[in-house]
Amino acid sequence: MSGVYARRAGRRIAGLAASAVLAGTSVLLTAPTAQAAPPTPVSAATARTYLGQLTERAEGSSTGYSRDKFPHWITQSGACNTREVVLKRDGTNVQQDSACAAVSGSWYSEYDGATWTAASDLDIDHVVALAEAWRSGASGWTTAQRQAFANDLSRPQLIAVTDNVNQAKSDLDPAEWMPSRTAYRCTYARMWVHVKHHWNLTVDSAEKSALQGVLNNC
Repeated sequence: MSGVYARRAGRRIAGLAASAVLAGTSVLLTAPTAQAAPPTPVSAATARTYLGQLTERAEGSSTGYSRDKFPHWITQSGACNTREVVLKRDGTNVQQDSACAAVSGSWYSEYDGATWTAASDLDIDHVVALAEAWRSGASGWTTAQRQAFANDLSRPQLIAVTDNVNQAKSDLDPAEWMPSRTAYRCTYARMWVHVKHHWNLTVDSAEKSALQGVLNNC
């Protein structure tokens, strides 16, 4: 495994170096002002209200959970699936080939502040992870409901971020994980509550406390 991690680290160093070079021309290592983004989440004030309306309940079991029970990425239009739509939406100057694959562009990862110029360096994060949703009420949904949740482009549920950051987040909730880029934590908390409220998912006490702490300082 160490060799794999070394190669991935090398790829990231190279990616950051390339981004740094491009920063002198058109790509910045800070969030571009015209950067596309997920749908704007509700305000902090509304998120606080929504959080108070969520059912507080101990987290359910993962028994029976499988990512296959949340079909993704589905076709959105033509040859483009949900991942490709989000890559196009969240990137800058993204060019796609005839199969809708992103072949060029740049992406600013809001979670960690890194900029990437290869789509392979990005994962599409489910803000409320699929397994977290399962334990918060989605275990009782139909497959059609879970598919809609896993491909939700109308709420701030999907965002392109650095792949290994997404993998480190895994299915953790805000009591266990928040973006390392502290400037984005308020937005992240608003996104999380917006999604859970819309989909009528529950929160556990530690999760609720962590969200309240962030939202009270927004």
